Amino acid sequence: MGMFATISTAADNRAARIAGIGLMLAGIAMFSCGDAIGKYLVTTYSVGQLMFLRAIAALTLLAPMIWRHRGDFLRLDRPGLQVLRVILSTLEVAAFFWAAGYLPLADVITYYLACPIFVTAGSAIFLRESVGWRRWTAVGVGFLGVIIALKPSAQMVTWPALIALGGSLSFAALMLITRSLRSAPDVVLATSQFVGTFTFGAVLTTFGWVTPGAADLGLFFLAGVVSIGALMCVNRSLKLAPASVVVPYQYTMIIWAVIFGWLIFDEIPAPATLIGAAIIIAAGLYIFLREQRLGKIADEVPPAV
Repeated sequence: MGMFATISTAADNRAARIAGIGLMLAGIAMFSCGDAIGKYLVTTYSVGQLMFLRAIAALTLLAPMIWRHRGDFLRLDRPGLQVLRVILSTLEVAAFFWAAGYLPLADVITYYLACPIFVTAGSAIFLRESVGWRRWTAVGVGFLGVIIALKPSAQMVTWPALIALGGSLSFAALMLITRSLRSAPDVVLATSQFVGTFTFGAVLTTFGWVTPGAADLGLFFLAGVVSIGALMCVNRSLKLAPASVVVPYQYTMIIWAVIFGWLIFDEIPAPATLIGAAIIIAAGLYIFLREQRLGKIADEVPPAV
């Protein structure tokens, strides 16, 4: 009986890992779809209006869960850190969509691919986690990939590129803070992020409002729906399988960025962008594999909403 129990447990673990990988792939596809919708909308509407209407759709969908867990919102752990997390989350969403209005989607995504590398460096500096020389080397190689993708020169370093890179750094800081607040319920973390984008967007829309037609209003709502669906898939993925198994599949976002950029926006990534992305992905995968071997995988969090 013991042997059959072991076989059954192994099969269950394998099934859970496969399901986790599938959910992660689905979640990243939905996030990428939301990014493409956002890039399309900011050609006509302001980033503030996008954040405002997108957040309304998401909060409407979350309303039943918010009501069920309303008591959790009254018992916030470390409220000061929670507020800082919301500020960083709001800034990185604004930075992403602002940069996407000026840069090819693949370029913006490439800068965000560096986030796990920034998190590894930040974990050592701010959380005092042990990071050996091999992973520090991977961090350095990954940063080299960022530099290559950035195409630094007096002509090529632009404000949109620097803002995208700043958004990636904000997202890395957001992940580090979320790691410190991982005992907080998921609904509290997700809702607070959408409340932040709703508030920030509401303020910005006072400086310019374009009344959307029915089709665009549907796209705003779809952007909110997609972001909620993506969060649910990624959250469930991380509960079914180890982070070291599923998180590397987040790098498929660059594939979706190239596809959506080509099909919708007629964008062809520059060779430097693709080379930089490949270096960043290789460095990031090495970091994850190294953590897996050392048995020091920390709980990870999903992409910014």
